[in-house]
Amino acid sequence: MIKVDAMGDTCPIPVVKTKNAIKELKGSGEVQTLVDNEIAVQNLTKMANQKGYGVKSQKLGEGKYEVTMTISDGNADAITTTGDSAEEEQIVCYPDARKKNTVVVLASATMGAGDEELGEILMKGFIYALSQQEELPATILLYNGGAKISCEESPSLEDLRSLEAQGVEILTCGTCLNHYGLTDKLKVGDVTNMYVIAEKMTQADLIVKP
Repeated sequence: MIKVDAMGDTCPIPVVKTKNAIKELKGSGEVQTLVDNEIAVQNLTKMANQKGYGVKSQKLGEGKYEVTMTISDGNADAITTTGDSAEEEQIVCYPDARKKNTVVVLASATMGAGDEELGEILMKGFIYALSQQEELPATILLYNGGAKISCEESPSLEDLRSLEAQGVEILTCGTCLNHYGLTDKLKVGDVTNMYVIAEKMTQADLIVKP
């Protein structure tokens, strides 16, 4: 078995690295590729299906996926050691849904003013609806009361994890987590600081604040 580390790589790099590893097999065997998003998993699976390789994938943890391809003697010559440039040009990446630098700012655990219980329901619905959009944001910033949304017992954790798996950056204010006693309860994304929050917002093409 050959293991390929493509963590942090964007398409077509995971596919290219995996193809190169398959060439090194020089026959049958397995290639196991680690990636950090579901888009890369889809691209690798598509390539394996096109070539007739056996393929399976699994999620190992937050932002970590494993794709295993099984190459038999019958299809080992599907990738040759020549014509690399032409072959790489044929790699078709699934589109990255983040078409522009949109930043979503969640400064509260509720959406709108008035009834707090209704506000929590609306916020949960907003985050779910956000995860279903064709064009996803590049980053979601959570601060003040919004920091609670990315923590233990939040009803929106699965939707945030879905967004993260699709390449959306989830950043929660560390000062806010500390203030609310949630430092050890963050369940999705990474901890950030006010410098990064300011940088993300000033460099954004569009800021959405529900």
